[in-house]
Amino acid sequence: MLFARCEKEQEQSEMGKYEGEGLVLSCLAQSTHAFGYREGFLWKRGRDNGQFLSRKFVLSEREGALKYFNKNDAKEPKAIMKIEHLNATFQPAKIGNPHGLQITYLKDNSTRNIFVYHEDGKEIVDWFNAIRAARFHYLQVAFPGASDVDLVPKLSRNYLKEGYMEKTGPKQTEGFKKRWFTMDDRRLMYFKDPLDAFARGEVFIGSKENSYKVLEGLPPSTQGNHWQHGITIVTPDRKFLFACETEDDQLEWITTFQKVISRPMLPQEYAGVFSHKAWRTNSSH
Repeated sequence: MLFARCEKEQEQSEMGKYEGEGLVLSCLAQSTHAFGYREGFLWKRGRDNGQFLSRKFVLSEREGALKYFNKNDAKEPKAIMKIEHLNATFQPAKIGNPHGLQITYLKDNSTRNIFVYHEDGKEIVDWFNAIRAARFHYLQVAFPGASDVDLVPKLSRNYLKEGYMEKTGPKQTEGFKKRWFTMDDRRLMYFKDPLDAFARGEVFIGSKENSYKVLEGLPPSTQGNHWQHGITIVTPDRKFLFACETEDDQLEWITTFQKVISRPMLPQEYAGVFSHKAWRTNSSH
């Protein structure tokens, strides 16, 4: 069967990195009935204690949400993740399991991370397919004029780059601290630990037309001990200072930022400029 071939090819191509749009569309077309509803158990990492515990997950296109429950007989879900803002990406190295999946959604306009895995690789691929199929059907309704080929890149996204950098605070006198950074489309988020549930802060990275730019190095007046390879991001409101441990890291981050800044903004992205004037912080830097 075509869908069985789809699953097999996905597992053979690094846990779901598709080889072509044609296969993706064929799989999604086959999945209309199979993935309208899905439930099962996944091992989920606890937000506070870091332990992985079995949790029931339910994906319902009719309700437009993915939910999970802390107890098997619980009537109310612990979390409701709207399909509209749902993303899934394979993260075996970060999670420490070959079948690890990172699921993200927006909660109060901030990104929330959930880390899950399953012992069976096919099961986690099926969940990944189910989330993408649900996203596909949602986008078909939300953008009725768009072609299926145009919708495929919006089903799920891998992060543009992740890794450690050092950062300083808004006064740029607080000293530099090592943090884990994730570039998710135009959202630059930082975490104390790569497996944190919430970002400690995030900033919107706009385009060069909106006066955003990235510079190599740090201002001469920069204080405090820090890694030697600096990066300055200039926004309409302030400068953000980062430091990388190696020159290669610096080059990779600068290249990533330049790609984002050189890309013209879409109309719906302008809301991000308003809601991310500076770091949206959940705690100290």
